[in-house]
Amino acid sequence: MMPTPIVHALFDEPTNTISYVVHDPRTRAAAIIDSVLNFDAAAGRTDTASADSLIAYVEAEKLRVEWLLETHVHADHLSAAPYLQKRLGGKLAIGREIVTVQDVFGNIFNEGGDFKRDGSQFDRLFNDGDRFAVGSIEAVALHVPGHTPADLAYVIGDALFTGDTLFMPDYGTARCDFPGGDARLLYRSIRRLMDLPRAMRVFLCHDYKAPGRDRFMWETTIGLQSDANVHVHAGIDEEAFVAMRTARDATLSMPKLILPSIQINMRAGHLPEPETNGTRYLRIPLNAL
Repeated sequence: MMPTPIVHALFDEPTNTISYVVHDPRTRAAAIIDSVLNFDAAAGRTDTASADSLIAYVEAEKLRVEWLLETHVHADHLSAAPYLQKRLGGKLAIGREIVTVQDVFGNIFNEGGDFKRDGSQFDRLFNDGDRFAVGSIEAVALHVPGHTPADLAYVIGDALFTGDTLFMPDYGTARCDFPGGDARLLYRSIRRLMDLPRAMRVFLCHDYKAPGRDRFMWETTIGLQSDANVHVHAGIDEEAFVAMRTARDATLSMPKLILPSIQINMRAGHLPEPETNGTRYLRIPLNAL
């Protein structure tokens, strides 16, 4: 029997993102996964409403934050990890392949020598299979590339946090057309996850309400994914998945916050340094994506 952490979800509807506070009920130790810094792109303004809701929950439950976990460099929302770390503590972690993402997008954004491409903005870079703990609950980081080169899934007790690798069974799987994405690798990553126990709880990073469904959902199981995921259920082979995913991705527009999100998230959620007038700026590379 695997231990069962308590999982609290916070849904940010503007970005369709679910952030999680996962804690060990025995020790009150906690991890926060995929936090959101709210961003008004039209005004160029950030605010911390979503992150403050996470803080309120942590404080109300008297939790001790040990980890701030990122599943990957998100292209649809900004991370609030530095703000949360300042308020709550904890080590900020992501997959070691963040260095690949930093190199690719460092070039796209023409970052200078001051931008480090070694992942040193984070406190911990996980390799595939690295083990850690949330209080007394054992956890493991699984490298699941495909959506991006650096995606991780986290198994914490009987709970799996997949990032963007999987969506609800009626919605399918993540896109693979960003720089460094690979549909074939995504298929193999998903098959690896499907080998986990069927009863394992699965918590997703996004939901967009599949056609015919009138409410947002973000929790399922490995068994339901294996039986019913519309893109990758048991019986769908690699070639069929790659053909479907490639054709579908060709119809998709870029996420509306991809340019600000990646610039911030590849810096571990830190905003660019202020320029000589004291103002921080983001770059928009034209015709680059």
